[in-house]
Amino acid sequence: MPTRLKAGFIKPEVFVDVFVQWFRTATPYIHKFRGKTFVIAFGGEIVSEGQFVALAHDLNLLNSLGVRLVLVHGARPQIEEELTERGAEIRYVNGLRVTDEAALKCVKEAAGTVRVDIEALLSMGLANSPMAGADIRVGSGNFVTAKPMGVRNGIDLMHTGEVRKIDATGIRRRLDQGDMVLLSPLGYSPTGEVFNLSLEDVATATAIALDADKLIFLMNTSGVTDDSGELLRGLTTQEAEAALARPNPLPNPLPQTGEGTNARSPASGRAPERGPEDVDFYLPCAIRACRNGVSRVHLISRHVDGALLQELFTHEGIGTMVAEDMLETLRPATIDDVGGLLALIEPLEAEGTLVRRSRERLEMEIGRFTVLEYDGLIIGCAALYPFPEEQAAELACMAVNKDYRGAGRGEALLEYMQVQALGKGFRKLFVLTTRTAHWFVERGFSEAGVEALPKAKQGLYNYQRRSKVFVKTL
Repeated sequence: MPTRLKAGFIKPEVFVDVFVQWFRTATPYIHKFRGKTFVIAFGGEIVSEGQFVALAHDLNLLNSLGVRLVLVHGARPQIEEELTERGAEIRYVNGLRVTDEAALKCVKEAAGTVRVDIEALLSMGLANSPMAGADIRVGSGNFVTAKPMGVRNGIDLMHTGEVRKIDATGIRRRLDQGDMVLLSPLGYSPTGEVFNLSLEDVATATAIALDADKLIFLMNTSGVTDDSGELLRGLTTQEAEAALARPNPLPNPLPQTGEGTNARSPASGRAPERGPEDVDFYLPCAIRACRNGVSRVHLISRHVDGALLQELFTHEGIGTMVAEDMLETLRPATIDDVGGLLALIEPLEAEGTLVRRSRERLEMEIGRFTVLEYDGLIIGCAALYPFPEEQAAELACMAVNKDYRGAGRGEALLEYMQVQALGKGFRKLFVLTTRTAHWFVERGFSEAGVEALPKAKQGLYNYQRRSKVFVKTL
């Protein structure tokens, strides 16, 4: 954390250092996200509780960086308020709202109000504010075709529906024009009927139809946790299914409404806060989206200011990210990885941990490198240099990004390189190091003299650097 003066202010030089370092760290994501399509879903609470102003600032930033944004809003608290004011009956069947004619009027009025409020806040452009100079155009329309849910358990849900089709072509046309698209939890039928839909259904169906790069749910909880309550930052769809199969610590999860957010208890009429069951609603949507082509789904807390930016532009994120395949892979490096490798090893070269390598040398020797990749970001690397006459190989340029250390990644990388060396017929692995001697000793390497090196390597030994030699028999 930044050092603070007694008066409570951050020292200017510390703030500048932190800001510059953060901005540099975020640069790969800025490049990566330009031109990508994100679907961002949030409940009506964000508007009713005044949180959308801060969110609008973050959406404006994403928009200015070239991210194509589709927003899907809920309207639960607004609908509940309308129903209460009108004295209308609140009915549910298995957690689904029965949307009769009276309720439908409330749904339409509430959704319209929320949409107008959002459009107004996205139109801000006050000087000396994060929205200064913003010129956001918001596109809305009948992009969602719906169908009725029909009769459930003998009860006609009437105007409660589900998504039938998303007009992906129409939405893309607006995105191509530079618009931010806003979708309400409403759908329309070919016969002109209006249906009350769930936020989750609209957002998931839209992300799938657009083949979106990300689907992001802002919710009450911080993400998916394990049995001890620790946040799980990355899950495959298979792991997500296993998390859903765990016993729910709350025996009576809140009902899912037609708006896809907090529901009032049918018995009390009150609107309790949602807890871990948030995951029960959103995680199945994440699995469905990933298995239908959406690259990543993020579950993050709506209660953390800047959560969207923290999730997207920091290595560790702030919530849970779900993907179809493993987020972390070990693979041979390619010429396209040179930039990422340089970004990884240059800080270690500057402090003397690694020997300097030029871009030209990396490009020539790229075939000897293995990279450890996490969600498209190179976070580790190592290289094997063969000495076939001695059936030996040098393990060189082994590094793991400092933000990803301490989770067994170094051991995994070493094990992978050992398997690679054995597969190529080498029986001995050696490494030269100045800073990490104990780490290699703890993993089976023994210290040796320069004479233990292959003769060709002895001739290249740098006596000024005085690296220590460690050898391991495979």
